[in-house]
Amino acid sequence: MVTPDGDPGPASRGTDPDGLGVVLRVPRALAADLGGRREVVLPVPDRRRLDGLLDALVPVHPALARRLRDETGSLRRFVNVYVDGLDVRRSDGLATPVGAGQTVEVIQSVAGG
Repeated sequence: MVTPDGDPGPASRGTDPDGLGVVLRVPRALAADLGGRREVVLPVPDRRRLDGLLDALVPVHPALARRLRDETGSLRRFVNVYVDGLDVRRSDGLATPVGAGQTVEVIQSVAGG
């Protein structure tokens, strides 16, 4: 919900009260690779794209970065990523724009029967 002054409100900003970073949320299964947390606020990447945000994970959370992308840099087959609820595979993929106040959610597909 947008307030009269144009603020998207706290729900859109995740837990980044200033709305200056990008909120990254992961499922419980990946929390260990994010230092035991399920959510972190990352600085907006220089390229302002999803691939830049994921590149920024490599030096600080290398295990998580490896679980999200394969050796070619593509998203792994059973990893779904959403930017503010939009499936990036149905958008611009790794070139999907990300900016301050947005939320990136990672969801692992479950296979089996």
